[in-house]
Amino acid sequence: MTVAPHAVKAEALLVVEADTGKVLQAENATYPWYPASVTKLMTAYVTLRAVKEGRISLDALLTVSPVASAQSPSKMGFRSGTQVTVDNALKMMLVKSANDMAVVLAEGVGGSIDGFSAMMNATAQQLGMTQTSYVNPNGLPADGQITSARDLAILARAIIHDLPEYEYFVHIPSIRFGRRVTQNFNKLIGRYPGADGFKTGFICASGYNLVASATRNGRRLIAVVLGASSGQMRAVRAAQLLERGFANNNLSWLRPALGTVDSLAPIDAAPPNLRDEMCGGKRKRPASDEDNDTVASNATSGESNLTFFAAGLQPPPLRPSEMLAAAPAASEPIVVYTGPKKTGTELIAAVAVDSERQTPPRKKVRVAKKPGAKPETSADAKEAKSDAKSDAKVAATTEAKPAAKPAAKPVGARHASVKPDAAAAKPADKPVAAAKPAAAAKPKAATKPKPSTTGEAKPAAAAPRS
Repeated sequence: MTVAPHAVKAEALLVVEADTGKVLQAENATYPWYPASVTKLMTAYVTLRAVKEGRISLDALLTVSPVASAQSPSKMGFRSGTQVTVDNALKMMLVKSANDMAVVLAEGVGGSIDGFSAMMNATAQQLGMTQTSYVNPNGLPADGQITSARDLAILARAIIHDLPEYEYFVHIPSIRFGRRVTQNFNKLIGRYPGADGFKTGFICASGYNLVASATRNGRRLIAVVLGASSGQMRAVRAAQLLERGFANNNLSWLRPALGTVDSLAPIDAAPPNLRDEMCGGKRKRPASDEDNDTVASNATSGESNLTFFAAGLQPPPLRPSEMLAAAPAASEPIVVYTGPKKTGTELIAAVAVDSERQTPPRKKVRVAKKPGAKPETSADAKEAKSDAKSDAKVAATTEAKPAAKPAAKPVGARHASVKPDAAAAKPADKPVAAAKPAAAAKPKAATKPKPSTTGEAKPAAAAPRS
């Protein structure tokens, strides 16, 4: 059956049991869709299969190529020639959704993007993902990059069943690279009770996608949402699917059997292109997979206690939208780094190096160079000079380091906002002698009241440092 591309204007939704593959709810589940970054689930699966079969090691060093470094964001942004382990590349790719790390893995495992894409397609066929084709390992826009909610649920089940020892990669709450901490874009992790995977995705043509899983009382469900209107909405939709799925465990007799995910019949159609809705003129800027849009007032429509109407069932204390609006549960970010595998003091040193590399753009000294800061810096220098002159006669009676000389030195240096303050503060505590300032201060006779002026300089000196 062929369906026109415009026939689907809502999301594609699907929820299945992870163990049996039983379908609990399906809407447009076999309609072709652009996968966006959920493509990285297949990249991870192919890579981890290679690790499990001994063809590559998690500790193997891969090099960032010019092709990888040229990928569009979201990415880590490493320069060409940077080395990273398979383990760290996987963590960065799955949590940060780093497009450059996906290419690094593809080139390391498959030799090239084309070679790895061929491996991805062969694997998809082996798994029964009959509606899926891949062109690249990260899901950046490409006409031939297609999947469906059905196929993504099949892939999620394969990760759970075939790679249980590596499944932890798909539910890391956050990573820390140097100073930067990145939370998983999957908002269910750390917020929705029992959430334990998988991956988000977004391009303008696909809308906001999410493959998610959660376990409750030993029963694990997989939810797939394609084409949601925002990053928050895809998480709300997935939570709704999971809630209904868990609640319907005792209500299955009310619903007709939908069979298993493998038996869902594919629809022959072109994938819908949601570019106008997602990135058209009504949006001030193109959306991204890091979207922080809040749920619209009608976002929770249909999310009432309808699914809990059976006798004896109680609704959860919080609705999905309320759960996802909360801050994630506290967790320690997983440390990622460049270079070979490190532990102990070597790891601490590596983190310090990566932090130092991130420091230059954040140096506070640059604030003093901004045009708006110059008048303040100049005024501070003039005030320091005036204070130094007024203290000259008092300073002439003591033996100490010259105070006026350091104070006068920064006057010409427009960028030094700290040194003049320090120089101005010193005469108040330790008056010092200097030939030059003493001579300059001679014409001024009234010197006795001036020490109090020095005391007033302290607040002025402290202000720029605050």
